[in-house]
Amino acid sequence: MRRMLSLVAVAAFVAAPAFAQQPTVRNRTPNPAPNGGQVVGRQGAGQVPGGQVGNRPIAGQSVPEPAVGQVGARAGVGQGRALGTAVATGVNDALFAAAAADSGLSEVNLSRIGAQQATDPELKRFSQQMIEEHTQLNNELRALTAQKGIRVPEVVDVRSQFCAQSLAGLSGEKFDKCYAKAQLVAHMEAVGAFEAEAERGLDPDVKAMAARALPRIKGHLEMIKPIAQKYMKEDESEAHGRTGQPAGVGRPIR
Repeated sequence: MRRMLSLVAVAAFVAAPAFAQQPTVRNRTPNPAPNGGQVVGRQGAGQVPGGQVGNRPIAGQSVPEPAVGQVGARAGVGQGRALGTAVATGVNDALFAAAAADSGLSEVNLSRIGAQQATDPELKRFSQQMIEEHTQLNNELRALTAQKGIRVPEVVDVRSQFCAQSLAGLSGEKFDKCYAKAQLVAHMEAVGAFEAEAERGLDPDVKAMAARALPRIKGHLEMIKPIAQKYMKEDESEAHGRTGQPAGVGRPIR
């Protein structure tokens, strides 16, 4: 028995230094998951600007940080708070400016296609007028946003590029019909945006610019309405001829 106790004591004595050398285990705080806009790669975790992976921007994004719709170097947390306040009390002027710039660039691009490919004389005249007047409006908006330090798009966005490409593949009356409808929708959207800014904008200069431009954009909408409606009536007549029923009459919507 004494021999066994001695062996246990010796083993405990040998193990004690090794146990004493073990480092203290501290509570570990788990690393948070990467936030949006962070990429974890072989080199570790690094934050990159939103909308980018490494140095490669997402397709259609042409404006570097600060992002489109933000104001100069003030973009960031403060800008997010400003956006929340604007949503609650009025229209965010920087977002309107970005949307208006995008709409204006798209309109000029679309109208150039119309001036080249439209066979309807009314559409050709309308297209040329849109190129001239929207180019002027775009220049006015760009000068104002540069003064305010607001970043706005400088190239046509992806959706508008696709719309233009789709129209460019058409010809004759089919082009005229689709082009007139596209112009109608574009100007309805533009009127809505400029009305909102003119009524509820927060920056007095941006708000005043929208109010000055609104009558012209409304005039464009009134010009394209009868042209587009002409082609819509033709569609209705064709549908009536095929079905023997007035357009819009058919199986009930479920």
